[in-house]
Amino acid sequence: MHEIITLQLGQRANYLATHFWNLQESYFTYGEAEETPINHDVHFRPGIGADGSETYTPRTLIYDLKGAFGSLRKHNTLYELTTDADPGQGLWDGKEVIQRQTPIIQSEYQKHLEQGLPAPVLSSDTVRYWSDYNRLFYHPRSIVQLNDYELNSKIMPFEDWGVGEDLFGELDKEHDLLDRDLRPFAEECDQLRALQLFTSSDDAWGGFAAKYVDRLRDEFGKKSIWVWAIEGGNKVQRHNQIKRDMNKARSIHSISPQSSLYVPILDPPTHLPKTISLDAQSEWQTSALISTAMETATLPTRLRSYTDFETSLAGEDGTHKIFELQSKILPEDMSNHTRPVQITEDRGTQASKGESSKLRPEFDLDFSYDDPNNGDSHIFNQVQVGRGYSPEVPEPRDDLGLKRKERFYNSEPMLESFYIPLAFPILDSSPRNMFSMKHTDAGINVVAALTASSRTATKLKAMEAVAGRVIGVDERENLVNGLGEIRESYEIGWMSGSDFDDD
Repeated sequence: MHEIITLQLGQRANYLATHFWNLQESYFTYGEAEETPINHDVHFRPGIGADGSETYTPRTLIYDLKGAFGSLRKHNTLYELTTDADPGQGLWDGKEVIQRQTPIIQSEYQKHLEQGLPAPVLSSDTVRYWSDYNRLFYHPRSIVQLNDYELNSKIMPFEDWGVGEDLFGELDKEHDLLDRDLRPFAEECDQLRALQLFTSSDDAWGGFAAKYVDRLRDEFGKKSIWVWAIEGGNKVQRHNQIKRDMNKARSIHSISPQSSLYVPILDPPTHLPKTISLDAQSEWQTSALISTAMETATLPTRLRSYTDFETSLAGEDGTHKIFELQSKILPEDMSNHTRPVQITEDRGTQASKGESSKLRPEFDLDFSYDDPNNGDSHIFNQVQVGRGYSPEVPEPRDDLGLKRKERFYNSEPMLESFYIPLAFPILDSSPRNMFSMKHTDAGINVVAALTASSRTATKLKAMEAVAGRVIGVDERENLVNGLGEIRESYEIGWMSGSDFDDD
């Protein structure tokens, strides 16, 4: 069945993941409606509710700090507790003093959903938590609150990378987190395909994720691990920025070698086209924009016509694991525009010398790096996914396997592309008027890409320089050398040892 289990680590990760799950819920069809091309069993699991009825909930684990879940309850309508409300005093016969926190009031959006009423229009002011715009029920096992730290605490901020490392170590020592949290979901899978992680990488969640990924790699061996590493894009004071940069360096050094896919994501992106209106201070809005690219780029992994997405990411040599996330919102009328991707059946490589310069202009949203001057960078591999428009039918091609090998030996960029006619839906849980283009049926045409290029080497080199000045002596050598080893594979002209023939 090729199931994917998702892990959501922290507040920013949960904002993005909530948009992701709302989109998956929107693909369900009921009654005599046309069957959706999405295979829901990839991300959803069947179960039995408290009343014996069948349920269908996401295969996900949601970790967050105390006070970060808003009005979301561990036990919902599908899984209400049936135990006696008054458990009695037990062996204690003294006077009890019960202290309760003030409950968080449900948002108007959630109240309308529960009552089956039309959803009110959301705004940056009305969204206080990621649960305020959540449209799904989760299994009680999916909700994992970490009570050691509190959201936005000034006394014990969850900011330092090492704090996250230590917290995971303490919890894992006490409970064995994989056995307690993940294994029940994994044992339900017929053929586990991948583990997908949403996490922030420039705070303590980066350290928590690094330890978690290390355990996942030990436990699941060669299974794919996809990491969406969210970084703060808004400007902060210099000392806080340095801390963020070092946390990012530690995350990419520790996590990317263990991952099959590691995607740095700026939240919000630095440069926006004029066609997009965005409140950069609202995590609800910025994560909604990111979801248009992230959810589109991974859409082939959920299609009923199973596609080997991992092979496309690996390219020809399989050495590049750090990818940039890019996208472009396309006009509804594509008649006067060139076709940016190939149809699914073609799934070939586009071979022409100098094509490196032809791959970039299609994208005006760059979610990974803040450097707009990328004209001199070299693309090693790119996977494009287009949705919602009718592409031109390509002419018949020669042997595609031969073309791929020719491009590899000529150091030309590898390009594989997919086309899905399903447009990106604009839901009532998403910001209104973010996109200035007019679209029918509340959907937009999007083309997104995951790109491995030499820009990564430039960014890693900058991280090395800062780490060499800021990081303490006991950690400096290991971090700088480790970043350097990763950087080498993203430099033009680099070849792995396996590419050289023995004398």
